[in-house]
Amino acid sequence: MSDPVKIQQAAQIIFNGFEKYRVRFMEITRRAKSRFERRNWNGIQYDSKERLELYKKAVRETRVELKTQLGAHFTERETWKSLKPVYRELSKNRLDYELAETFYNSLIRKTLTTQGVDEEIEFVQIVDEPNEKEGNANICNIYTPQGSTYQTVLKVFEDYRFFIKYDNPEYTIHLVSNRIKEKLYDDFGHFYFDRIELLKPVFFRNKGAYIIGRIIKGEHTIPLALALLNPFDTGIIVDAVLLTSNEVSVIFSFTRSYFLADIENTLQLMKFLKSIMPQKRRSELYSSIGCEKHGKTVLYREINKHLEQTDDRFIWAPGIKGMVMSVFTLPSMNVVFKIIKDKFDPPKNITRQGVMEKYQLVFMHDRVGRLADAQEFEYLIYDKARFDSALLDELLAIASMSVAMEGDKVIVKHCYTERKMTPLNIYLEKANERDAVEAIIDYGFAIKELAAANIFPGDLLIKNFGVTRHGRVVFYDYDELCFVTDCNFRQIPTSRHDDDEMSGEPWYSVGENDIFPEELMRFLIAPGKLRDVFLEHHSDLFTVQFWYNMQEKQKRGEIIDVYPYRKVQRFNKRVI
Repeated sequence: MSDPVKIQQAAQIIFNGFEKYRVRFMEITRRAKSRFERRNWNGIQYDSKERLELYKKAVRETRVELKTQLGAHFTERETWKSLKPVYRELSKNRLDYELAETFYNSLIRKTLTTQGVDEEIEFVQIVDEPNEKEGNANICNIYTPQGSTYQTVLKVFEDYRFFIKYDNPEYTIHLVSNRIKEKLYDDFGHFYFDRIELLKPVFFRNKGAYIIGRIIKGEHTIPLALALLNPFDTGIIVDAVLLTSNEVSVIFSFTRSYFLADIENTLQLMKFLKSIMPQKRRSELYSSIGCEKHGKTVLYREINKHLEQTDDRFIWAPGIKGMVMSVFTLPSMNVVFKIIKDKFDPPKNITRQGVMEKYQLVFMHDRVGRLADAQEFEYLIYDKARFDSALLDELLAIASMSVAMEGDKVIVKHCYTERKMTPLNIYLEKANERDAVEAIIDYGFAIKELAAANIFPGDLLIKNFGVTRHGRVVFYDYDELCFVTDCNFRQIPTSRHDDDEMSGEPWYSVGENDIFPEELMRFLIAPGKLRDVFLEHHSDLFTVQFWYNMQEKQKRGEIIDVYPYRKVQRFNKRVI
């Protein structure tokens, strides 16, 4: 299409669609503060799920309006080639213009089913740093020393107020200031610092709120996060002060639900967050604040950049091959690619659509730090030479619905990406005794915390769990995952006579959703010290009563506390 008026009108439709999406996104996000103040935990979870549904709806509605405007020209490549520069002019002055570009790309890919990337019609640049416009934006409150650390922290609490007062504020401020002084003394041998910079928005998720910032001392940066809770009977408390990159990184983990944080200058926010979590990829940081579609865009660019800078070839990911998914990776990048097989090995009876529905369930659900976030991709194109030949041959043989060849190009028609982890079975084989014991104990806590979120993993074998770089155990095999409330937990009936127990078949009826907890012990962990340790800490998992209790809590709508930091870091150890 060459009509400049219609092109301008079409670009405006796309821009209006994006603006409408972002306005609604921020409306939902800004409700989090009042939800936290009123302890409306179910409301926060409802808002989180509603916000996740906005993007697809906005793309769908914008496509309908755009198709009406453009008619037959809607699917013409030249039309989109003309649209791109006009849309760029409309969006370039937004503080979140990189999100606006991804929204435009989403429309193209839904309309033209692009394979790979078409640089003439899509936005493909990698934004590494904010430009001058974003760099001048004020997203922080800055606190210079006010005589004493206590006085500085007092000013922080005066600025970050809620409808509900802080519990025992003088004592709380002493706790926080003393923790900061301890860190300064450990790092520098004194208590002096140049300034504290705190992001203006508070980060809300589930029952928690977080003030995120950094302490600046010369060229040194110390991450700072204040974890806030709002118990029923006290007032708002500071539950923990986190002062290392690893500690802050865990609360921004790819295994947790996205934050609700009221900030529009996303590029400047990324620069700030990278300064306190340098090991965290930008793609994960974007996703952590609910911009998962742009996180997916950035991840795609990160993968391509990695391929350009290395000679890496795709190889099988470490671990036991799955019955439903084929998993491969790049050796020097912490990402795995998961492909759905054409046929599933017995006894799996799920369908391809069923597998995709499980991944959607995980996307929409509270991941409580125990489920890996996944990004869904379609029509990725890579050179055949970048694949291990045995891997490619097997993918083409067992996953032809997801992988195909066109000349010397491999077309990945559909896949999921996840953060690479060490499979728990491999980790336990290689770990020293202390680390293995810690991992097997955390494996039990992973199952319990998933149950607290109404998730029963289905297949609890240790090969289906991974260990993160922080040593946390995470579940990543979703094809048998279901809700705890959908399960029928039963005790094995008493046998009628001795021959029953010798039989290879059960002497009792087994329904589709029946789970026998006492059976789990037989195949989760081999006999030995690790099994003994597991039983010492988690023998209740093998009782029907544990699962009954979890079901009752879910039916009451209770949201069970799961903290993204270790118990020893908590000021308030009591359960609230």
